[in-house]
This record gives sequence, C-alpha cells and structure tokens, in this order.
Amino acid sequence: MNLECKIEALSTEQPLLGSSRRIMLSWLRGDFLPNWALRSLEELVELEAWEELNDRFYQNLTFGTGGMRGRTVGKVPSSVEQGTGIEPLYPAVGSSYLNDFNLLKATIGLFHYVEGFLQESGRGHEVPMLVIGHDVRYFSRHFCELSASVWGRLGGVAQIFDGPRSTPQVSFTVRHIAAHAGIVITASHNPPHDNGFKVYFEDGAQIVPPHAEGIIAQVEAVDWAVVAQYLEKDLSHIRVLPAGLDLIYQDSVKESLVNAELIHQYSPKVVFTSIHGTGRIASIPLLKDLGVEVSEVEAQAVMDGGFSTVKSPNPENAEALQMGIDQAKATNSDVLIGTDPDADRMGVAVRDTNGEMVLLTGNMIGSMLAEYRLTHLKDKGVLPLEGSPNAALIKTFVTTPLQESIAKAHGLKLINTLTGFKWIGEKLRHYEETLCANYLEATGVALDYDATPPEARAKLLQKYSTYYVFGGEESYGYLASDRVRDKDANAAVVMFCELGAWLRSSGQSYLDYLDAIYLKYGFYYEKLGNIYYEGAAGTERIQAILKSYQEQPPKSFSDRAVTIFKDFSTGEHFDSDGKRIPPERFFFLELEGGYSFAVRASGTEPKIKFYVFGCEAVTCKSELATVKDKTAISVEVLLDVILADARNRAGE
Repeated sequence: MNLECKIEALSTEQPLLGSSRRIMLSWLRGDFLPNWALRSLEELVELEAWEELNDRFYQNLTFGTGGMRGRTVGKVPSSVEQGTGIEPLYPAVGSSYLNDFNLLKATIGLFHYVEGFLQESGRGHEVPMLVIGHDVRYFSRHFCELSASVWGRLGGVAQIFDGPRSTPQVSFTVRHIAAHAGIVITASHNPPHDNGFKVYFEDGAQIVPPHAEGIIAQVEAVDWAVVAQYLEKDLSHIRVLPAGLDLIYQDSVKESLVNAELIHQYSPKVVFTSIHGTGRIASIPLLKDLGVEVSEVEAQAVMDGGFSTVKSPNPENAEALQMGIDQAKATNSDVLIGTDPDADRMGVAVRDTNGEMVLLTGNMIGSMLAEYRLTHLKDKGVLPLEGSPNAALIKTFVTTPLQESIAKAHGLKLINTLTGFKWIGEKLRHYEETLCANYLEATGVALDYDATPPEARAKLLQKYSTYYVFGGEESYGYLASDRVRDKDANAAVVMFCELGAWLRSSGQSYLDYLDAIYLKYGFYYEKLGNIYYEGAAGTERIQAILKSYQEQPPKSFSDRAVTIFKDFSTGEHFDSDGKRIPPERFFFLELEGGYSFAVRASGTEPKIKFYVFGCEAVTCKSELATVKDKTAISVEVLLDVILADARNRAGE
C-alpha cells in the first residue's frame, strides 16, 4: 500500500487531525515531493508519529507581512532528514515547516510581485534585482542559494554575499545598490531548530501594506507543480557581492555616533560575544577601528548553527551571556556586549560598584541611548536646545513609557507603533519621501537623499519633514541612523561604547547614568511574561486568549481597575503623525495608579506575551532604592495575576 492510500485508510479514531490529513494528502497528490521527502514521510507513518505529523501538517506556513519563520528540524526527525552527520541533512518535510518547498513558493511569489510592481510603476525595462543574505543556521546557506537559483531562472538578477552577514547589512545593501527587494534567511534569536525568510522592499525596510498583501497574494497563487520545476539549484548566473561593501556598510554604522573621538580617548574595556552568529563580522572590525579595547569570547566566536554553548542564542537571556559575563569579571572589564545570530539585537551586562556584572534590559539600554543621543545632539547643534516638533523618537507600544517622558522633556515628538521594526521602517520611508517631495517643490531641485551628509540631512528633515533621532523596541533592538531600515546591533554596539566613553570621561558608570535618568524622569519598571503553547493545540489556546480579551475585556486585576481598554483590532487608533494604525489583535490596558499592560501573540515563536509597566515618582536619591523595590514587587504581583487569568481564559 502506497503512502497516499495509507493516509486515506486511517480511521477517524486515528490521532491525525482532519486538517493534517487533508493537507498531507494534498501534498502527496501534488506530485512535487522528491524521493527523499516521500521516504521521510513513510518512515514517520510507519513509526505512528502522529503528534509529529500533526505539527508538520496541521496548517500551511503562512507568508505573513514580514515573511515566514518556522521549524526546519522536526521534533522527531526522520532518519532520512537527519542523515549520518551531526547536522541534519534535509530540512523537515511539512506544510507548517520552513523547507525547500515553502521557500521556493515564497521566492517565486515575491519575484512575480516585484516584476508586476515594476511594470505598473513604469519601470518594466528594469530587471528585478534581489539581494539575499543569511545567518549561520542549519540550511541558511542552502536556502540562500535556492532562492538565488529560482530568482535567476525566472529572469531576475540575484546577488548574494560570500558567506554569512548580519541582517542590518542586508537592509543597508538593498538601498546602497538600488536593489528592488531583499531576503534574509534567519530566525534571529530563535532556537536552533528554526529558520526564517525575511523580506525587504526597495527602501531596505520590511514589507508593509500595500506591498505585503500583494506579495502574499502572489505567493498563495503559486502552484506546487511550478515549485517542482525549481527544486534543483542552478548557481551559474548568481552574482557574489563585492567584499568592499563590508567597509561601506561599516562606514555607514559610524554615522550613528555623535562623537567618535570620545571612544578613542576614553574607550571602555569591552568583552564581546556574537553567540556563534554574525555579529563579529562587522562589530569587531568597527570596535578595533574606533580604538576600543575589546576581547572576544572565543568559544562563541565560532559560527555554529547548533549554538553549542547555549540553550538558546538570545541575548535577552542571562544564560546566553554567561560565558561573556564570566570573562568580563575575570578581566575586570567595564561591559559585556552580546549580539544574537543575525546581529539585529544587542544585550549587555555592566559592572556595578561591587564588581559584579549586572544585566540591563532592552528598555534600560534603549532609554540610556535615547537620553544620551538627544542631549548630545543638542550640544552639537544638530537639534535646537528647546527641541523640535519636527524631530521624533519612535518606539513600539510595548516599549517602556520612560522613552515617552524622555522625548517630551527634550521637546520631541514621540511616535508609538505596533510591535515590529517594520513599522519604524515605514515611518523612515514616509519621512524620506516627504522631505524629497517638499524640497523639490521648494527649490526645484531633486534631492539625493542618501548622498546628503547626516547633519545636513537632519537639518533638512527638520525643515521639510520629520527628523528621526532614535528608535527601538524593548526586545533589544535599536536604530539611530536611517541609512539602515531595520534594527542594527552593530550600530548599537558602537553607540553603547560611545556612551561608556563619555561616562568614563565624566567619572560615571553605566548604572550611575541609569539612576540619574530615573531621578530625572521617575522610576520605570517593566516585566514581560510569556506563556508557551506549541503545536496545533497550542495555536488554538493562544487564539482563545485573544478572542476572550476581545469579547470579554477584563475589568480589574487585584486591586487595580482597568481605566482604559484599547483594542487595536478595530483600526480606529491613530499615531502622533495623524496616521491610522493598522488593525492588529493587540490590546493595551491602562490601570489605576499609572500602571498598564499590553497583550499580543508573538509573531516569531509559539507564545503569547504580556508586557506590564509600572512607574513611581522619585523625589531624591536616598529613596530610589526603596521606590525600585516597591515598584518591582507591584509589577511582579500584577503580572502573576494577569498570567493566571490568561491561563484560565485558555481553558487550562
């Protein structure tokens, strides 16, 4: 009995979900799976690995508004997929997994969208040009080459790097060489079994409406029979990007600095880890060029898709930075800096008065960089001393409200966006387009935006549009220069060293500076709670919680009543630019006493996230420690109640 007949013969009592059975049969009947993939599925059926097959086929991996992310290694890999080596031989077969089949379908759809976009915009003579970058994960290079192969065979020009590169360098390169789109093969900080397919448009930012919907429609229209034609790679027409682009990107990163000479004069002593990823490719040369005294965590400098020295390569987690912390303590270094595998996120630990290394949150890091940058751009004359309504600090709703206080105190506009740096990238594109249009109208001259020096561009943006000063998200992502349109850990690394150099010059520590910010604006404390629900059943529970919030909004938590409930799925909310915020199943609740929290499902991992924010006034330095303890306890108690309520809403 062949595999298709075996699946058809399963009785309704078999623990294979109806959706899994239906999608698996459609894949088998599509006649596009190669022999190794069929043998893999046959093995799993013989093993009666129904839970594994459910996870692989309960749904189709959707091409979302930023791309795709999913498992490439099964929880129960077949012997065919695993092969005989340490690394898996083939990506796991399944409709909900990232593999050759889903990747080809996405690339073909993207090509057709770009081709149509060029035709509709009167640029049909241009050949669709694509930049593809990748990190160090399992199958990253393979997926990069496979995407390049199909793009070239469809008639486009695909340009790839000679090896792994950071995500922000891909964003920069798309703009720099005037490509029409970009792809990054990465799952960022996810566990090693995952990989992803992240898409940029010609502005170097992640895709947003209307391009997102257009690309999704094209991807969904691709037939599996077409996919089957491109499973074999042909790299004969693929172009390798010149190595000189590395230096050009690194030079652009230095534009994020306010005073690079400070680093040369007062360099902090730094330990750096790339956690087996791409961060060292740009960050180490940059630090050495700037005169920073830096030592690497050698065991984690090895590019390793299994991330062999950590449980998860996420700089948000203390465990991922522990080797660096130990090295920083042993070498009496001022700071440990760690970047995630694709170098778009940065975490740090700094030395306290007792010589211990203290981890900072993404909210703390972003707030310190924002305060430093705004203050010193004023000193330099880039910003007026009183601030400007045409200068903006941008953050996500789930990033600390401390940054809103910083922006307002400095006389800047504060923009809140939905979660995801793509929305910050969209703002940068809007500000650029507005400047170019208004400048042309006022002067009759077309402005070359990227060729305009940073300080001159800042002045022009404040006159004709909005100058983006700094932005970030609580999940350890930061950006200060609009030459890149995604969060940039390489830039964050050098900015944090500049801050450290200035603190050294003034006899302060990082923690002294953070406390000074609290004394100026009040003490802000945030806590993130996650509930993980994996697989098909897990997705249903996450959706149940979101639906429950929508249909039965909570009235209170402990002794704090809900004073404002914002449901962003209605599409009735606007940002500080007067632009409508796209609808999303995201909820923001304000509580009595100045506390608040937000709820959203993760877009990259099988979990639902709860962000709790607390704030208390501080009148003098002597009471700061007491206020910190009180606020932390209040936030943590509130989070426990919120999580218990969520589990009840999920039916646990």
